[in-house]
Amino acid sequence: MKRIWLFLPLVLAVALGAILYLGLGKDPSKLESARTGEPVPDFELSLLHQPETHVGPEIFQGQVSLLNVWATWCPACHEEHPYLMTLAEQGIPIVGLNYKDQREPALEWLEELGDPYSLVLFDPQGILGFDLGVYGAPETYVVDSEGKVRHRFVGIVTEEVWEKELGPVFNFYSNSNSNSNSNSNSNSNSNSNSNSNSNSTATATATRKDERDAADS
Repeated sequence: MKRIWLFLPLVLAVALGAILYLGLGKDPSKLESARTGEPVPDFELSLLHQPETHVGPEIFQGQVSLLNVWATWCPACHEEHPYLMTLAEQGIPIVGLNYKDQREPALEWLEELGDPYSLVLFDPQGILGFDLGVYGAPETYVVDSEGKVRHRFVGIVTEEVWEKELGPVFNFYSNSNSNSNSNSNSNSNSNSNSNSNSNSTATATATRKDERDAADS
């Protein structure tokens, strides 16, 4: 019995090593959001540039966009910023979430480095960040045109990250939205043509009846 206790430290060390190995093997950028497939949490935040204006999740309705979590205290955000400018120049809509920061330094940051955001939510208490499950900054989410979170990326967005991970998701939901709108317009046109044909048929039938009545008289 005593021999078993002699091996106990070794067993514990092996178990701890296995746990650390499995943990190190995971890519933190692959962290899944518990909100994937769910709507962006309800919120009411002021805009960074317009403190008197408050907005909610309705800002994500109507187009696919990125939601980028950033702060001036975040060195990685500084590194990421130039590529966000590139994406914005390509027409990618990016909503910024200024996270646990101060308004004036954040405004100075954008003035100095450029502003890639269509609008910036000001979240000094990290309320929306908490509800999203934000671990830190930077983090970037793909949000579809119905305001649902479709993908989460933790870390610096680079050209490689965009091409291999975020871009395909963004394009998939953008194309889905375009096809949906196209089908809607097609159905609308089809119904319009059908109504037009029905009216023409009715008019022709009425004309022939009038002609027969005139001939009988």
